[in-house]
Amino acid sequence: MFSLLQAGSHQIFDWPKLLFGEQDSWFVLEILFRTVIMYIVILVGLRLVGKRGVRQLSVFELVVIIGLGSAAGDPMFYQEVGLVSALFVFLTIIMAYRATTWLTAKSKKFEELIEGKTICLIEDGKFCHKSFDKEDLAQDEFFAELRNRGVSQVGQVERGYLETSGEISLFFYPDDQVKSGLPILPHEFRQLVTTISEKANYACRNCGSTFTLDPSPVHVCTECGHDKWVKSSDRKRVS
Repeated sequence: MFSLLQAGSHQIFDWPKLLFGEQDSWFVLEILFRTVIMYIVILVGLRLVGKRGVRQLSVFELVVIIGLGSAAGDPMFYQEVGLVSALFVFLTIIMAYRATTWLTAKSKKFEELIEGKTICLIEDGKFCHKSFDKEDLAQDEFFAELRNRGVSQVGQVERGYLETSGEISLFFYPDDQVKSGLPILPHEFRQLVTTISEKANYACRNCGSTFTLDPSPVHVCTECGHDKWVKSSDRKRVS
């Protein structure tokens, strides 16, 4: 039995080591103290970062939060990491953040370099397909976001933007101005055709442009060059 619980010089299920690691059990009290101190430092640090950093995170603000989290986490339970070192890291990160926000406020080019640009995704009831080619945005993910906002077909949307924060802003047509557009409800969107058998309004499955198409084996979208179509919908938005 003893041989099963011990392999060489290493004892299996060494409970003191399993629970407390290489540290003395009294180090738990020091961890409590360290954690309280770093908790206060985090609160002060986020307060110095400002409300904008807490409300929404851009790419570089996410880097700041990750940096603060790493600087706060290590001294909480690593005995060899001192609190003064962590505080110095905190101050450096916050100063770098302040300098970056100052530069973004002073220079439009620097702001676009750090935070990117607002991208138009929908214009006049159809997709800005060139913007989709530049952005790493999955179609299913985007459609899900639209459906969550009550959109069932793209012709209900006058303008749609991908903000620098990653959020999607939508501006809708009034009901009396809603256009016929590409339906994005799954059961409708999946009913694609390449051969047009009856004259009707169709929406390009790639860019959302709508056309009245005559029966033909092949129709190529004049906007994007694709040849897959879905019958367009003029459904009003239900809010």
